[in-house]
Amino acid sequence: MHPFRTAVEAGDIDAAVGLLADDVVFRSPVVYKPYEGRPAVELILRAVFRVFEDFHYEAEIGAEQAADHVLVFRAHVGEREVHGADFIHTGADGLIDEFTVMVRPMSGMHALAEAMRAQLEPA
Repeated sequence: MHPFRTAVEAGDIDAAVGLLADDVVFRSPVVYKPYEGRPAVELILRAVFRVFEDFHYEAEIGAEQAADHVLVFRAHVGEREVHGADFIHTGADGLIDEFTVMVRPMSGMHALAEAMRAQLEPA
């Protein structure tokens, strides 16, 4: 099992963030421009932990020592079900340097975008 999955399933956001490289690049399902750097991605991950309900991984694709893994998940955002996948790449140092999220259906993606906007906009 990938260490990121282990951390997320344990609800340990600090451990999940600790697996990110300083120069990690995060590609969101709702914005074109990627987020770059650990501080930006940490902000996103902490918001996601608050937004997703009933989050669980259903499958993991990738050999144990492989650099690339796909973690397939389901969750709810409000009343909308979201089905998605985290595509993660780890560098030679074992830290995640690329992280891409895909989400479906479109109604779930829109619900996610609205919920994330509410979490990330300044009050």
